[in-house]
This record gives sequence, structure tokens and C-alpha cells, in this order.
Amino acid sequence: MSNPFERADIDYKVLTNEEEQYSLWPAFIPVPQGWTVVYGQASREHCLAYIDTHWTDLRPLSLITEA
Repeated sequence: MSNPFERADIDYKVLTNEEEQYSLWPAFIPVPQGWTVVYGQASREHCLAYIDTHWTDLRPLSLITEA
């Protein structure tokens, strides 16, 4: 079985957690506790483009607010 996080032929969702970190998530897998859907269900390509556009500071929110 191929890795569901790397397949181009399935739909994905974009998730964020309370630290405003992003994750690409296969749409058929339940969203884990502590994560919220912010985009999708869409193609892997569209979800990755969303992440590239919106996750501009890779530091966790707790480090950003300390600065």
C-alpha cells in the first residue's frame, strides 16, 4: 500500500493546531484531536499551495508571541 500522505490521486484537507502549525491530511482519515480543518477537501496540489500561501512563519505561535 502506498503512503496516503504522498498520493496525488486522493483528496486532502489542510489542518492547523493551536500553535498555528499546518498539516496536509488525507480526507478519508479522521481529523485528529487538537487539529482543525482550514481548507479542503481538495487535491494534494491545491492543499500544498494553500499551505505555502498561508504558513509563512514556521515558528509555533508560542514562539512568535514571545518575540
